[in-house]
Amino acid sequence: MTFINRIDRAAQHSRWLTARLAAHPGLRESLTETIEQPFSAAEMATALEAHLATHADLGIALRRLREAVMARLVVRDINGLADLTEVTGTCTDLAELAVQRGVTQIHAELAALHGEPLDSDGQPQQLMVIGMGKLGGRELNVSSDIDLIFVYPEGGETAGPRRLENHEFFTRLGKRLITLIGEATAEGFVFRVDMRLRPYGEGGPLVSSLAMLEEYFYTQAREWERYAWIKGRVLNGGKTDALEALRRPFVFRKYFDYGAFAAMRDLHAQIRREVVRKDRADNIKLGPGGIREIEFIAQVHQLVRGGRELALQARPTRQVLDLLPGAQLMPQTTVDRLQQSYRFLRTLEHHLQYLDDAQTQELPTRDEDRTRIAEGLGFSDWPAFYAHLATLRDEIAGEFATLFGTETQSEATDHPLDGLCERPEAEALQSLAERGFTDPAASYRQLIALRTSSRYHALPAANQLAVDALLPHLISAASEFANADDTLSRMLTLLDSICRRAPYLRLLSEYPSTLIQIARLCSSSPWAAQYLTRQPHLLDELIDARLLTDPINWAEARIGLEAQLDALAGDTEREMDALRHFKQTQTLRLLALDLAGELQLEILSDRLTELADLLLDITVDRVWRELSRRHCEVPAFAVIAYGKLGGKELGYASDLDLVFLYDDAHPNAQDTYARLAKRLSAWMSAVTPAGILYETDLRLRPDGASGLLVSSVAAYADYQQHQAWTWEHQALTRARFCCGDRAIGQQFEAIREAILALPRDPERLRTEILEMRQKMHDGHPNRSPLFDLKHDPGGLVDCEFAVQYLILAHAGQHPTLLTNCGNIALLARAAEAGLLPMAVAGPAANAYRELRRLQHQVKLQGAETARIPRADVGPLPEAVQRLWQTVFGG
Repeated sequence: MTFINRIDRAAQHSRWLTARLAAHPGLRESLTETIEQPFSAAEMATALEAHLATHADLGIALRRLREAVMARLVVRDINGLADLTEVTGTCTDLAELAVQRGVTQIHAELAALHGEPLDSDGQPQQLMVIGMGKLGGRELNVSSDIDLIFVYPEGGETAGPRRLENHEFFTRLGKRLITLIGEATAEGFVFRVDMRLRPYGEGGPLVSSLAMLEEYFYTQAREWERYAWIKGRVLNGGKTDALEALRRPFVFRKYFDYGAFAAMRDLHAQIRREVVRKDRADNIKLGPGGIREIEFIAQVHQLVRGGRELALQARPTRQVLDLLPGAQLMPQTTVDRLQQSYRFLRTLEHHLQYLDDAQTQELPTRDEDRTRIAEGLGFSDWPAFYAHLATLRDEIAGEFATLFGTETQSEATDHPLDGLCERPEAEALQSLAERGFTDPAASYRQLIALRTSSRYHALPAANQLAVDALLPHLISAASEFANADDTLSRMLTLLDSICRRAPYLRLLSEYPSTLIQIARLCSSSPWAAQYLTRQPHLLDELIDARLLTDPINWAEARIGLEAQLDALAGDTEREMDALRHFKQTQTLRLLALDLAGELQLEILSDRLTELADLLLDITVDRVWRELSRRHCEVPAFAVIAYGKLGGKELGYASDLDLVFLYDDAHPNAQDTYARLAKRLSAWMSAVTPAGILYETDLRLRPDGASGLLVSSVAAYADYQQHQAWTWEHQALTRARFCCGDRAIGQQFEAIREAILALPRDPERLRTEILEMRQKMHDGHPNRSPLFDLKHDPGGLVDCEFAVQYLILAHAGQHPTLLTNCGNIALLARAAEAGLLPMAVAGPAANAYRELRRLQHQVKLQGAETARIPRADVGPLPEAVQRLWQTVFGG
């Protein structure tokens, strides 16, 4: 298509462009020459200077510049040459240039008459023009007004002969700026200016000092103003740091602020009522499934979490949406759909505004305009376009409803269990029994105990009301499960632990469906209930059930975590807390999948191992960055995993057996890496407000607890060759490179294979392993009638020791045994090598798998030891004992 055809096509979809081309014949020639290039900020500045050279009036120059910018933008957008980022960025660049040049010129003119406005130190001050809304987020549309707030640093007066108070100086400046940009003249306008977001709204002063703004934030500002200030951004320099020091804590709370849901729901309801009142259902911004709902979806996460997760303080809507999957707040597929819908709606908004340069988001009613819009967006006709739009809006409205819910507990209609604790006991017991409680008296006593406790009576009145409103819903949620009594008991323990913390009560009130998720966890596992009670911030993860069942994308999750840590760089405690919160969140997701039967135990252990590996890798990197007196930029350092981490059999509460190696000839290497290892262990094990990351056990290093914290690769190899005990070689069978320098990891694997393949006296090896097995048995006596799944004869340890013997005795002749692939796979390899009858190896492998599953189930039930009735174990110990007898005899 030729340049002329493109211009004519754009004119067919824009009466404004048609009129501009008729009024200024030179515009077509200009467009023909420039249509291929976006209108950059630098080109705008140059063009403005050219206009000023011809017309000294800044107002006229800005209006003519706007015409040129918008004409090119219309042509480029309608012809598919400009994407949404270019359109909104170009409009924002124009607004920023207009504000900056206007402030500079008007300030100079006023200062020439009245002198510079000075602060208390005698230094000149500058008006800060704050762009709000889409201007602040660099998302301005093509016919938007601009929301501005004027702030100046502090009171005082000007230094000239005709002195003014600073407040009056900046008020005059602000008024003249509004006229310069917003007044409609024969040349048109630059941008309509809206000042209603300033403190006290239309009835407030036009300008505010920083002190006035701070007082307003903390004494007068309404909740919706936090939402308005999310995108607030200074457009023209000045004391931006001082302003940000006020804005950030006002908008973003240090805690998870679940009250934001109610505030934004209320604001949305007001907008909806206005839409209905004015019959504006076809408004693609404010109507159902419109642009505003997507913005609210992004911004509620910012308000709730932005104080804790600094990356979420970003201003552009699309950037915030892209952060949600990495922060585990929304599935990637959902975000992709929202992004696609947002781009379509914003592009549609621009096409509506191109028609007459009108600030509108209303779908047209005239047939010819409907045809223009449909064809301009690539549809054959209006019905095809409208069907597509309706589908998008339905999807958006559905996501909005999923996130924001409908009514809260406090807004809901009367519940049949309201006031249960105030009813006659017999009536209360009957109500509980009717809902499936097998011991209603015990459940009733626990309810009464909570309501009469000193903790309950010490609560603020609002918290007491919230607890009272939640209790009927807790009872109902618990009654959905067969073990209703236990489920309610565990949920009440959780409620008792969080009742002083209003944000958590607000979350449960805002999201009744969350109680079902809590009940499901509490019903399935006492350990899960305890985990949630210890980490109540995880309640937030239960809002969207989809996030609990979606597969975890570790690469994506890592990007989100590292972005969060980058934002916290230098604040060690908050970095440590972020790591702990990340681990707890991922653990909860795995736990939910586990309890739902969606993960086999082997896969669960793999995922928990991947999580530990990821956290170790990131922690090594963070600790190294902050380590003083480093002699190199990249550490020649590796973490070797032993035990359950090494064998990829990690459980929810497993500690980490670690060994640290380095390969660095620098004279300070030993000291440097010892400090790195010490700090790494502290980062992992230190107790912070968020708990611990992992318990670490470093006793498997050369010479144990008395040995050096880190070993060179050469020293480690020498120790394993000449000094290590047989039990240390047993431990080596399950060791692997975990993270750090991969070259060291390759050296370690070579050392490991060489040591495991050494020739050994089978009888001496048998004797030493049997002695070690007896020591372990003596150290874990079982005097109960129960079967100890791990330590009793025929348990897990017997199977592990048998496999370790086979590796140490035969790996030299059968290298396939050298692979750290788990006991089940190694038993199969031993059988394939002729070291075991398949009739022994197969049942033993199955028994090992089942014993681990039983052990896992027992731990989920909160048991201290993995012991169960012998009748429940069945023939499993016999299969392991046959393996033991085959390997060791006797």
